Amino acid sequence: MVDATVVASNQLGWLRSKNFDLTFIRSIAILALVSGGVVVVNPDLFPLVVLVDIWLLGYHHVIATFTRLAFDRNSLRQHRLLVFYLPPVVLAVTFMLGWAVGVWAITSIYLYWQWFHYTRQSWGISQIYRAKSGGLVGEGPVFSKLCFYLLPVSGILHRSSQAPDEFLFLELRVIPVPAVLADVAGVLAFLIIIAWSYNRFKAWQAGRLPVAHTYYMISHFVIFLVSYWVIEDITYGWLVINVWHNAQYIIFVWLFNTNRYKNGIDKNAPFVSAISQPENKVRYFAVCIGITFIIYYLLSFSESLVVAAGLPMLIITYQAVNFHHYIVDALIWKVRKKPVQMTVGLKQV
Repeated sequence: MVDATVVASNQLGWLRSKNFDLTFIRSIAILALVSGGVVVVNPDLFPLVVLVDIWLLGYHHVIATFTRLAFDRNSLRQHRLLVFYLPPVVLAVTFMLGWAVGVWAITSIYLYWQWFHYTRQSWGISQIYRAKSGGLVGEGPVFSKLCFYLLPVSGILHRSSQAPDEFLFLELRVIPVPAVLADVAGVLAFLIIIAWSYNRFKAWQAGRLPVAHTYYMISHFVIFLVSYWVIEDITYGWLVINVWHNAQYIIFVWLFNTNRYKNGIDKNAPFVSAISQPENKVRYFAVCIGITFIIYYLLSFSESLVVAAGLPMLIITYQAVNFHHYIVDALIWKVRKKPVQMTVGLKQV
C-alpha cells in the first residue's frame, strides 16, 4: 500500500513545475512532430527546417554539454581529459575510418549510435520521472525496461529491414535485418504498451497515477513510433527524433544548472552560476547560442580542406564532434551517480 500522504505530495512528480514540465514533455514533442509533418507534406522545406534545427538546437545541444565541462575552473580541471585529449583522438579515429573505409562507414555508425544515444537519454529522463513519482510507478524493473526499449529496438530493426542506401543524403549501409523480425518486434512492443496502458488506467482509477511519468512515457512512445515506423523516409523520420532529442537536452541541461546553483552565485564558478540563475535564463541561452555560432562558424572553415585532403572533411569533423558528445554524455550523465542524483533532487533511482 502507498501512503495517502505520499500519493498527495508525489503523484504529479514534476521535475520543476507543471508549466515547465508540460513544456518539456508536451511542447517539445509537438515541435518535433510538426517539424516532421512539415517536411513530409512539403519536402522542399526540408533544407530550411533542418538548417534551423541544426543551428538553433543541434549545435546548441552539443555546446550545452560544455556548461558542465568547461564553464568553471573546477569542472575544467575535473574533465580536462574529456575537453582537451579526447577530441583529437575521436577526430583522428573518425578521419582514419573515413579514409580507410569510406564516408559510408561514418554515416552508418552515426545512424546506430545516435539511435542508441537518443534512446538512452530518454531512458535516463524517464528514470528521473520514475523516482520523482514517490514510488507510484507500479511496473517492475523487467517489465519497465521491456516496455521502454521494445519500441525503439523495433524501430531501428524496421529501418534496417528497409535497407535504405542513403541517410541524410549520404551513402549508407545497414545491418541486414529480415522484415519479419522487425514486424515481430513491433507487435511485441505494441502488446506490451497495451499492457502498460491498462496498468496506468487502473492506477488512474485508484487515484495513484504517476502523472508526469505517464505523460513522459506517452511522449517517448509517440516520438519513436512516428520517427521509425510512421514516417517512411529515414531522413525525415530522423528529423523528428533529432528535434525532440536536441530541444529536450538543452532544456534539461538548463534545469540541471539552475538546480546546481540554486543557492545563488558560486564564487568558484561565478560565470556559469550567474547565468544559471532562473531570472537570467534569457542570458543563459543567449550565451550558449552565441558560443555555438562562433565555434561552428569556425569549424565550417574545415570545408576548405576537402580539396586538399580529397575527403569530405566537413562531414568527418562534424561527426567527430557528435561522437565525442556521445562519449562524454555517457560518462557524465549517469543518473545512478550521486552528484547527478543530488542535483536533480533524487535520493536514489
